[in-house]
Amino acid sequence: MKTYRIALVPGDGIGKEVVPAGVKVLEAAARASGANAGLKPGATGDAAGGGEAFQLSFQAFDWGCEYYLRTGRMMPEDGLEQLRPFDAIYLGAIGHPTVPDHISLRELLLKIRFGFDLYVNLRPVEILPGLESPLRGKSAAEINMLFVRENTEGEYCGLGGRFKRGTAEEVAIQQVIFTRRGTKRVMRYAFEQARRRPRRRLASATKSNAMQYTMVLWDEVLREVARDYPDVTVANYHVDALAARMITHPETLDVVVGSNLFADVLTDLGGALQGSLGLAASANINPTARLGPPMFEPVHGSAPDIEGRGVANPIAAIWAASLMMEHLGEPAAATRIMAALRAVTGEGRVRTPDLGGKNTTAEFTAAVIARLTA
Repeated sequence: MKTYRIALVPGDGIGKEVVPAGVKVLEAAARASGANAGLKPGATGDAAGGGEAFQLSFQAFDWGCEYYLRTGRMMPEDGLEQLRPFDAIYLGAIGHPTVPDHISLRELLLKIRFGFDLYVNLRPVEILPGLESPLRGKSAAEINMLFVRENTEGEYCGLGGRFKRGTAEEVAIQQVIFTRRGTKRVMRYAFEQARRRPRRRLASATKSNAMQYTMVLWDEVLREVARDYPDVTVANYHVDALAARMITHPETLDVVVGSNLFADVLTDLGGALQGSLGLAASANINPTARLGPPMFEPVHGSAPDIEGRGVANPIAAIWAASLMMEHLGEPAAATRIMAALRAVTGEGRVRTPDLGGKNTTAEFTAAVIARLTA
């Protein structure tokens, strides 16, 4: 029986609450895989089509802001080497008011993304059954996007510096790095995703009218790669116009590809369109090589204002768990998780406070597991 080793990095704040919730759902999915794999010939499996049995092995790492306050590091110096043997990383949330954001983000989350060259950040944006978008008059059928964010170059490279710090003449420089190779590989992945979806549309976020070097290269590579995908309809939008289009005409958008910064901003807008940032899940992957394990995470942040109250929305973490199963080659388990999640939101009986309900994290998780194992 296949066993997947999963590194758990709950991190900070509500990450310590939603990761355990996601683990319980993953364990239930693994049990369901064994039950369905054990069906007798001719028997009928569930809607996910059965699938082979697998097991999950978890190991937790207490890295994050509390670890930083104890040790002066967000993760050990050899943290990447500790993570390298695992099949996947399941991250909760990073950040706390006690640690500056540029330290907490760069020294853990970005260190993993850059260290393992996880150059694709995949973010689905869709409305789950029973939930409504804050956009007036827009249905779930009109909001269904997949964002492909370049994850290891662009605006977050971390190159630059500060000169004459603390003086009236202080200068800060932040370098933006785009390579043809890095841009081309993320574009090609985005086109492949667009080709697999019914509408076969791809939108690119640019700002080449103002950024005459990096974003002009981005546009040139887009046109170059597009020639290999004549079956995909391509649109190139300035990022500000694209943000407006997400509000006014979301039904025209399908797959969206953007740079590290642009897609970071746009996907948070996408989370708001879904009805809550507690719904936004992501996958950090390298589709072409393996320098380390892929990483899966909710992107709602650590939310210290509700930490410890047991009311955090676990949907994004559960959704990220489904993305993990899909990437690990267990599509039946991924489908079962999402089917259970959609069933619970569709019923509307169990909801956390951010969705207008009164239920706890544990209660919502239990409802998903009950559906998954029914």
